[in-house]
Amino acid sequence: MLNAFGPNIWTAEGPVVTAALGFHYPTRMCVIRLIDDQLFICSPITLSDALSAAITALGQVRYLIAPNSLHDLYIADWKTAFPEAQIYTAPGLAHKRGDLVIAGELDDTPPTPWADAMDQVVMRGNALTEEVVFFHRESASVIFTDLLQNMPKGWYKGWRAVIAHLDLMTGDTPRVPRKFRVAFKDKAAARQALAQITQWPAHNVLMAHGTPIKGDGQAFIARSFDWLK
Repeated sequence: MLNAFGPNIWTAEGPVVTAALGFHYPTRMCVIRLIDDQLFICSPITLSDALSAAITALGQVRYLIAPNSLHDLYIADWKTAFPEAQIYTAPGLAHKRGDLVIAGELDDTPPTPWADAMDQVVMRGNALTEEVVFFHRESASVIFTDLLQNMPKGWYKGWRAVIAHLDLMTGDTPRVPRKFRVAFKDKAAARQALAQITQWPAHNVLMAHGTPIKGDGQAFIARSFDWLK
């Protein structure tokens, strides 16, 4: 249910979700335990009784994070289950989700509750979504959401397989999909964020839709974004 990824960081795999045009995606969330066993839940997946029990065994759910405007599907369910949790969102999501009580919009400065454990930066200038990228210092892990993806071989069939291949969604290693590359209308802003990300002493890299990278994270990130230079 919960998979240890490093000290005080876990992942959990969720059910497959279907997006526009029938493209389906595996889902993954990240759980980080902060001081006093407070839990930071990034990109929450479907909440089941079993997952709720596993999470509660780790600590108290205090922060629910929607790291971009595409990963808010289950956050209201988590808020109902854990009413004392606070919701933090990527820029722009508050306008989409007027039903949510949002504690804060994320920027390049981590809020006080996790400033001692994590760094963060917003990849701005993307017409599809502005994504907040995190760095968990204790595990030396960079946490992306949609900006890096790779689906298993044979994941898509027919014309969807062709489109996914052209979009760089499938392959042996996670890459930035072509649609996200094109959507960066302000590449200077993106480069500024990337400059901060590449300064983090990254060892591992996580993403919502792809195989996690264990080891040599800095080099992997540099290769993945060499098209942005």
